[in-house]
Amino acid sequence: MPEKTVVHDDPMLIGPPPVIGGWQSFKEFVYNGDKGTIFGRTGLSWAKIGVFYLIFYGILAAMFAAMLLVFFQTLDPRIPRWKLEESLIGTNPGLGYRPMPQEPNLDSSLIWYKGTKPENYEPWTKQLDKFLDVYRRPGLTPGRGQNIHNCDFDNPPPTGKVCEVDVKNWYPCNTENNYDFHKGSPCIFLKLNKIYDWVPDYFNDTSSLPDKMPNKLKEHIKNVPQKELNTVWVSCEGENPADIENIGAVEYIPKWGFPGYFYPYENSEGYLSPLVAVHFVAPRTGVLINIECKAWAKNIKHDRADRLGSVHFELMID
Repeated sequence: MPEKTVVHDDPMLIGPPPVIGGWQSFKEFVYNGDKGTIFGRTGLSWAKIGVFYLIFYGILAAMFAAMLLVFFQTLDPRIPRWKLEESLIGTNPGLGYRPMPQEPNLDSSLIWYKGTKPENYEPWTKQLDKFLDVYRRPGLTPGRGQNIHNCDFDNPPPTGKVCEVDVKNWYPCNTENNYDFHKGSPCIFLKLNKIYDWVPDYFNDTSSLPDKMPNKLKEHIKNVPQKELNTVWVSCEGENPADIENIGAVEYIPKWGFPGYFYPYENSEGYLSPLVAVHFVAPRTGVLINIECKAWAKNIKHDRADRLGSVHFELMID
């Protein structure tokens, strides 16, 4: 029998399939009305996957919260878990100073101003006002008001109490006297960085003072009462021979160091670090003076490169 020829009348079956453009393909992916899908999924499919991920991430969050809760049960809010040799801070405190250069000179350590112009020295004195405000107004530090104890070498603070740091009467290093910046003899405040449970090893034997300790400080230590030897001493000197010549006389207010009754630091409520105001009485004007200040105790090591136990800054007064 002869083969039959089948003729298709449907024009859509003739020729290659139509080509869909990229934009049309994307629109159909976003929303396909024929299949009822959005981004390739139907509403029921989106609902199922949404419930799955909601449960999945909910369980993860609950597990994370439970582990955090267990972790925080092992911590004391006032006592660090790792102390002294076990901590990253270690056992060698550094020195800090105020005032410090502000923006945009954060990388600098230069204290520079013109002594006769208030607009030049006021940024420095206002920074000191702000820094010392918590010392002058006990109410600014939570718990400090009721915890203050008037300490001295015969009367150390009881457990849980903190010592007073009365900066109001440190003439000429007080706000009423512009910290003597206006006279070209500024006061720079030093503080020893806090290390929990660190106890200074004092130079109680005046015959074993370090060779590198300044002679003036040695003479001072040899003449203080025995009980006051429990002090972390400080010294500020010019770094180089020219700086030593230009720095002039230096005074330490109220004492030549940090009294030992402030230690150990135990994060008691209201605690504030002891301060020493270093008064540069008559530094030479118009020259840059490199200054290095050191803290002195048997268990404080000095390293100029790493700034261990010391701090460096420059002073220039025009």
